[in-house]
Amino acid sequence: MNATLILVPPAKQPTSRAAPTRRTSTAPAAAVAPAERESKPASKAQPKTPKPPKPPKILSPEESLEKAMHARTPATRARHAKIGLANHARLDPTTNAMLLRQLYLAYFETRRFAEAREIAVQAIRLDVLVDVLHHDSARAALAAGDLEAALAHLRSAARRGPPSRRPQHLWTLGSTLFLAQRYDEAISALARATRWATHEKPLYRAHLALARIAAGEGAASAELQETLDALAQAPCGQGYGRFVLGHLAYAAREWTAARRYLDAFVKRTESARPATAIALDGELRMARATLAKMAKN
Repeated sequence: MNATLILVPPAKQPTSRAAPTRRTSTAPAAAVAPAERESKPASKAQPKTPKPPKPPKILSPEESLEKAMHARTPATRARHAKIGLANHARLDPTTNAMLLRQLYLAYFETRRFAEAREIAVQAIRLDVLVDVLHHDSARAALAAGDLEAALAHLRSAARRGPPSRRPQHLWTLGSTLFLAQRYDEAISALARATRWATHEKPLYRAHLALARIAAGEGAASAELQETLDALAQAPCGQGYGRFVLGHLAYAAREWTAARRYLDAFVKRTESARPATAIALDGELRMARATLAKMAKN
């Protein structure tokens, strides 16, 4: 039996198309072309817009007064006083008067006596602290050489001041008359000051004794020594009291004590604020003259 050869075709292998392999590359992205780089200007940081400055604080008149009162120079005192006075809408009479007084002090300390007196008179019209402002006007008038105007202001201060300040105004009136060698008038004013005085009585009493000695009335040595001792032991014997003590010791011929007291008065007054030294110019001149007399003997 012939065998029939049956040819079996070979089985077809399945053909599968492999998916294209994705090539991953770690290479950096292509650089931008020079032309493209030039066409895109580099971004610059935008400058910060500066904040607008804060508006200056507008001081109240009371704040300006506080600054003027604590100023270290007359120019600063005057500047703050003028700022406060420029605020018309918010000024009450008391603050107004006190600001004017600070401006007065600034002018007085710089020896602008006419302007100082004008400011003090302007402040008097506000009818606040009238006696104090009359006293200020007197100092400016006296520094400018107008004795009669100064005396008129001091009499007004004594007349219009409260009882607590009346003795001081009378004493200032008496001391001014004493320096002017109008001893009878000085004795009258100083006697009234002594009558009204409390804590300052030893000073006023000693000044009254000095005026009486200058007028030729004389004083018993025991009474004079008692007056000297009372003032030397009192707090009011410091400062201006040294001027009175020095001249009472001179009258008592106690040269060493007189020199010590007057030296202390001169040194203290010369180192004081300008306003104090100006106000005590007459006393300074008299103390120096008395020291010069003692130096010759």
